[in-house]
Amino acid sequence: MPGLVDVARKYAATLTDTNGVTLPPAEVERMLLDFAGEVAARPEDAGATRRFTALFASAPLGIALTDPHGTVVEANAALAKLLGTTAAALRDKHIADLAAGPQDADRLRGALDGLPLTADARRTVQSVQLGHSRDGELTTNVTIASLPGDRPGTYFPVFMAADDDDLHLLGERLRHQNLHDSLTGLPNSAAFNAQLEVALGSGGSAEIALLYLDIDGFKVINDGLGAGMGDLVLKAISRKLTSVFAGQHDGYVARLSGDGFAVLLRGPELTAQQAVALADQVLEELSEPVYVDGHGIGVSASIGIVVRPANEGTHGDLLRAAELALHRAKEAGKAQWMLFDPTADERDRNRYQLGAVIAGALENGEFSLIYQPTVKLAKQDEIAAVNAGLLWSHPERGELGPEEFYPLAQTTGMTVPLGKWLLQESLGATARWREQYGPAAPDVCIRLPKRLATDPDLVLLVKNQLDRHRLPARALRLCTDRASMFDSEGEVLDSFTVLAELGAQLVLTISGSSDLELIPQHQLPVKHVILSGPVVDALAGDDPAETDVRHLSQLVTRAKELGLRIGAEGVRDAKHAERLREQGVLAARGSFVTESATGDEVDEMIARHAS
Repeated sequence: MPGLVDVARKYAATLTDTNGVTLPPAEVERMLLDFAGEVAARPEDAGATRRFTALFASAPLGIALTDPHGTVVEANAALAKLLGTTAAALRDKHIADLAAGPQDADRLRGALDGLPLTADARRTVQSVQLGHSRDGELTTNVTIASLPGDRPGTYFPVFMAADDDDLHLLGERLRHQNLHDSLTGLPNSAAFNAQLEVALGSGGSAEIALLYLDIDGFKVINDGLGAGMGDLVLKAISRKLTSVFAGQHDGYVARLSGDGFAVLLRGPELTAQQAVALADQVLEELSEPVYVDGHGIGVSASIGIVVRPANEGTHGDLLRAAELALHRAKEAGKAQWMLFDPTADERDRNRYQLGAVIAGALENGEFSLIYQPTVKLAKQDEIAAVNAGLLWSHPERGELGPEEFYPLAQTTGMTVPLGKWLLQESLGATARWREQYGPAAPDVCIRLPKRLATDPDLVLLVKNQLDRHRLPARALRLCTDRASMFDSEGEVLDSFTVLAELGAQLVLTISGSSDLELIPQHQLPVKHVILSGPVVDALAGDDPAETDVRHLSQLVTRAKELGLRIGAEGVRDAKHAERLREQGVLAARGSFVTESATGDEVDEMIARHAS
């Protein structure tokens, strides 16, 4: 029998350029009959005739064209090779004469006699023994079909045969391709899911461990060194994983996606500690650089682990638990494993559910503005500015502050829509205050989420909103801090500098001298500084330390030298506010006024100020 290589070569000869998928003989039959129909329908079309002739000549399927009685008129090279003879020797033979014995000859005659000579007629005969010139007998699958003749309404039989052993080898090859990753040779996600179903279906109290692995920062390798290098790294990783889990609790390693892998462990003696020990071993193996073409490429992985009895939970439950554990490993800093924890699972599931519905909540009007008024310390019934933020009125969970939903919005890509809505609504409120209260209307101060602060269209967005509400740029204060201002690409600083040139006021939150000195050092276009953190908290007690008072006084003095207006946040009570005023702080916000205020409450405060 021909080997697998010969079979593959034989089938590849016909079916090149088929997107990597080898077509079965049935598909070749369909193509042949379709082409024959095209030739018959358009006899004047020389192109169709050439295509049919080429298919007939080069097809790996053995084909014989016969007269109406079943006598071979023409045979292709594949049929001659299949039977160990020549195409010329097959001519003028009846197709029944190709059988190895009388029983198979009768089966072929019966199929031929029962074939109506009409369009789309065909008869298939399984496991027919054909005569081979050297090997004696050959097991084949035979199809006899009606082929259109050269005159309308005429049909002739066509005999098609495929080696049964070839078909078996081809089927095995296709089955392997369907269940294995072509790059690494590991089982793919379909095979892994089937294996997991078998493990869960076995019942009993044997333990199952599922490990989900994701290669950290793999995009850096692909983008920096090229996808070809990335493929070589993935192959090396798959070898390391296979070596770690070989012989360990029936370890079954699969590649699920680009840089995602999974491992299934099972056995009556399997414990969570053993699964964790293997995960540690994987992390240790991966920490060793992978050398590819002279490059020592370092990789790490995040791993989510779930261990439970085989008779507990469903296939979906197990996969979801492993995914959640993997997410926790990534959020915790990557290059580590996390064991599934039901309590953490419930908490994370609630968080992810919340993050998933932010877009709908914004569209449905569940978000509103919440304010923190900043008052002048020398005259506390006057509002110097209003800090605007977002409040989510969740229909089931009540009021949620930014700290509860902004981190989730970051992972779902909703920070930019939220930031745009905050900018639009807060400038709309400012325009209304100016129209209603005139000079008594405060400026609005907003802190943009970092994703929006680095958006290349930020300047145009702000300018369009200012123009839309007919506001001067100075009515807008943009709040930021050291970490946000100096992002790695310098995009925030560039955008804020342009906005400052347009007239917007920049406000920098500082906690010490090092933050303050950034302003002259980088020539930042900052107009206001807000003291925050320990430097403010230190003056809140009954008897603040002299060194703390002196530190704050030095900060205020230096800020004045730089021509900055000084405010403070987190001010607790009237006594706290008075100490800050004595040191030169001009304005402040905090619980001594109110922690937060609704739009109506701010309107009322502005109205009192205006009167």
